[in-house]
Amino acid sequence: MKRLLLPVSLLLTACSGGERQEAPEGELPSIVSINPCTDAILAEVADPAQILAISHYSHDPQAASMPLEIARRYPAISGSVEEVLALEPDIVIAGGHVSPAAVDALDRLGIVLVQAPVANSVEESDAAIRSISAAIGRTEQGEKLVRRIAAALDENAPQSGGPVPALVWQGGGLVPGGGTLIDDLLSRAGFDNVAEDHGLAMWDVLGLEYLVDNPPRVLLSSTGSVAQEDRMLGHPALKHLEGQMKTAQFDQSLIFCGGPTIIRAAERLAAIRREVKE
Repeated sequence: MKRLLLPVSLLLTACSGGERQEAPEGELPSIVSINPCTDAILAEVADPAQILAISHYSHDPQAASMPLEIARRYPAISGSVEEVLALEPDIVIAGGHVSPAAVDALDRLGIVLVQAPVANSVEESDAAIRSISAAIGRTEQGEKLVRRIAAALDENAPQSGGPVPALVWQGGGLVPGGGTLIDDLLSRAGFDNVAEDHGLAMWDVLGLEYLVDNPPRVLLSSTGSVAQEDRMLGHPALKHLEGQMKTAQFDQSLIFCGGPTIIRAAERLAAIRREVKE
């Protein structure tokens, strides 16, 4: 394995605005990703031969942030230090939280750690793409993905009409508020996230009685299973809102990750908004 000569003190924090580090010239570095959001970015920007493994979440239909047929082209690991070290990658790409013990182990073996915290806006997602693609020697591929995302947002932006009041409602009543990526995407797609009207924070819980008392024009239902979906939307109280509130399914895999997931989220939001306006 070719060791890269960057100490862990030069950790790349993809969404923090820190200075990006370019990969060395010559041979492309090998990569292990242990985060489903970075898995999806790598599938778009990396040379497939660079990817030694991705996170096991990307092989799980309930947790994957990219199509399973793409994810299953690559081996998956749970992300333990032992598994990572056995693969001897040049670079490990992770989310924002990595244990000090793991950081120390990677440092001692000369393995570069690239961290990409959760993106809370399209701009932060773009920064993550650029940092990751620069670190793995694929800068131009990263720029191509950033341009594709921008084009998708433009193509799916509303052409007329004011913002439509909406809420994203997950299982258990979990609702994303302001300062989240999905809040940014809702705004760009012509919706007004009314979580703040309910006094909700960045991530908060909205009880069914409050939803019924002050319903949005559109409820984007996002749950982890069909059974959970049926229980939530089958409540008798919601039946009385059928003429007042439209309910639309919105896959939970479109909520948390930036990168190429934004393209699918923009397309789905545009489709929902067209249904509301028809």
